[in-house]
Amino acid sequence: METKMKKVSCYSSLILAVLITLPVFSQPQKIEALFYYYNSEASFESLKKNADKVSILAPGGYSVDEDGIVWGSVDSRVLKLARKHNVKIMPLIVNPGFDQEMLHKLLTNDVARKRAIKSMVGECQTHNYLGIQFDFENLNINDKELFTQFYKETAEALHTAGFQLSIAVVHRPEEYPGNTKYLKWLFKNWRAGYDLKALAEHGDFISVMTYSQHTRRTPPGPNAGVPWMTRNIEYFLQHVPPEKLSVGIPVASMHWYTAHDNERYHVNARSWSRSLSYSEAIGIVEQFDAEITWHEEQKVPYTFFENDGVFEYIFFEDARSFQHKFDLVQKYKLRGFSVWVAGVEDPKIWDILDEADLK
Repeated sequence: METKMKKVSCYSSLILAVLITLPVFSQPQKIEALFYYYNSEASFESLKKNADKVSILAPGGYSVDEDGIVWGSVDSRVLKLARKHNVKIMPLIVNPGFDQEMLHKLLTNDVARKRAIKSMVGECQTHNYLGIQFDFENLNINDKELFTQFYKETAEALHTAGFQLSIAVVHRPEEYPGNTKYLKWLFKNWRAGYDLKALAEHGDFISVMTYSQHTRRTPPGPNAGVPWMTRNIEYFLQHVPPEKLSVGIPVASMHWYTAHDNERYHVNARSWSRSLSYSEAIGIVEQFDAEITWHEEQKVPYTFFENDGVFEYIFFEDARSFQHKFDLVQKYKLRGFSVWVAGVEDPKIWDILDEADLK
């Protein structure tokens, strides 16, 4: 009997050892696909075709003023379509024109903040939204604590009512302003006003706007080069847990050219840029018989061509560049991605999402 007991003990130890050494196969990563929605037929047609690959739709629905008056709505067609496909709706609320002075007045007015929060909760209840996403930009560094308090108050009210709160935060690849006046201006008015750790703690998730690396204010360059996006993600992860971070992915291309419009540009002529849909960008390439080149380091395609003696530039976002950005979501095990904006994309990005394990 004693010998048999020893054998049983040995077998048990052997089985335990095998179980310990067996590889652990984790479940595939579920990725949350948030798409911003611009009130256009192109956005609506894109949603109609691809709603089953969208986890959250974030329409630009609401605005607020310094008195806390909230106004706006979401297209009723969008609401019906989203409900049919079980897509959650989380509309944006903005300071119109990203007006910094107006935002400061709102943040310093207790009555106005309460009025705005009450309206946000009411809209969520009326339309059964998932919640609200803050898109307050041009936030001055001196309003950091006031803004955090407003976000905290809103989160508490929405959570109590059973809804969520998220926020779109401007890109920031490092702790310090940088080495140019342009970067100092970005830091003071667009980056440093967000207390990332506090926002992550009080809200449900953060969508970092890892696009607009180059804009009409800068020389031509990628909308979002992968090295620059990586720096942003790694900086944000110092303050935000990955399960609360959604990385921004642009799908619009950018065209730099020489503009001449006294009313709009305030000078006779200047360098300017505009956002293009993928199909518009390809149309210009065909018009000028331009050659598209892949930038291996930045992981984006681009072209430049002569227009009557003056060079113009286009930096594209296509399915190939989307794939490299999407790979960052998986590499860093992030909550998901936030695409700006449905309706201007290379249609082939949806083939990539067909293969993804989306929430």
